[in-house]
Amino acid sequence: MSAKLALAAYLAFLAVAFGWRSWLQYRRTGDFGFRGFSRDPIERVSSGLFVLGLGAGLLAPLAELLGWLGAPHEPSGLAIATGAALCGLGFALTVVAQLQMGASWRIGVDASERTALVRGGVFARIRNPIYAGMLLALLGMWLLVPNALAPAALVATAFGLELHVRRVEEPYLLRVHGDAYRRYAGRVGRFVPGLGRLR
Repeated sequence: MSAKLALAAYLAFLAVAFGWRSWLQYRRTGDFGFRGFSRDPIERVSSGLFVLGLGAGLLAPLAELLGWLGAPHEPSGLAIATGAALCGLGFALTVVAQLQMGASWRIGVDASERTALVRGGVFARIRNPIYAGMLLALLGMWLLVPNALAPAALVATAFGLELHVRRVEEPYLLRVHGDAYRRYAGRVGRFVPGLGRLR
C-alpha cells in the first residue's frame, strides 16, 4: 500500500535529516547545530509554517492508514513509481547537501554567528539544495498519498521556506559575506538551477 511506503519513507527522512545529521554535527563539532527560533516575527511565522508542513506530512499517510479521511485514496502504479522516485531523490539531495555543508550546517540562524559560505558540490547549482530536496520529497508524498493533507504539507512548507530564505537567511548571508554572497547568489538559483538569482 502506498500509504505504508510514504509513512516509512517520511519517518526515515525525519530520522536521518534531523536526528542523524544533528548527532553527526555534535560528534564532529561538539554542537548539535540547532539554533532555535528567534523573536523576530517573520522568522516565527516562517518556522511555524515549516513545522506545520512537517506535521501535515506525517499526518497524510497516517490519515490514509487509519481511515481518518474516509475511504483510502489508492494512486495508480505510475503515480506510486513517480512518487517513490521523487521521495528518494529529495531524500538523497537533502542528505548530500547537509553533508556538503560540513561544519556550516545549522537549523535556524544565529545573527551573531559567522560560518563559511558553502558554494561547492550541489551548492554550485542551487543555493538551497536542502530545502529543494525537502520540497521534492513532499511532492513525491503527495503522489503516494493523494489526500488533502499531502498538498497542505507541501504548500505550508514551501511558503515557510520561501519566507525564511528571503527574509531571514539571505539578509543574514548578505550581511555576513557581503559581495561574495551577492556574486554567488547572482549566478546560482534559489531552489531551482537558474531561477531566483539575486539581481
